[in-house]
Amino acid sequence: MCSDTMAHAAPQAGNTATYPAPTLGTMNHIAITVSDLAESTARFYGPLLRFLGYEPIVEEAEMSVWLCASGCAVNLWQAKPEHAGRRPERYAPGFHHFAFNADSRETVDRCYAFLKEAGIEILDPPADYDYEPGYYALFFEDPDGMKYELVHLPPQTGATPVA
Repeated sequence: MCSDTMAHAAPQAGNTATYPAPTLGTMNHIAITVSDLAESTARFYGPLLRFLGYEPIVEEAEMSVWLCASGCAVNLWQAKPEHAGRRPERYAPGFHHFAFNADSRETVDRCYAFLKEAGIEILDPPADYDYEPGYYALFFEDPDGMKYELVHLPPQTGATPVA
């Protein structure tokens, strides 16, 4: 699920792997603050990120870094105590949702079954959406209510730039 066209994350101490050269504008990493790092990692992020091909490379009390083979990273941060438990507002300024790529419709379906089995909140089951031709996606949320998507787009599709 980790795309080889995504940018690489900075190597960590002791990490000697090489990653593809970064492509301008592609994602290097996303940093996500959660109410309870240990619980969110155990219940949601650990299982999901492993399913998507990420592995933890840094695990500390206040943060962790998950890296996929292309070098793209997900950083998880423990919220400050005064902010823990605050629910995100999808339509307020800030994070609305994040979409991961899937390599096939079958992967989206397998992820759906995996998430259901894990007791993860499904917002919308896999379906075709008219955003673009062939757009097939699943929507779900983390324990804090942040929205995620797993989407498959056939190779021949892609958004047309707005003039």
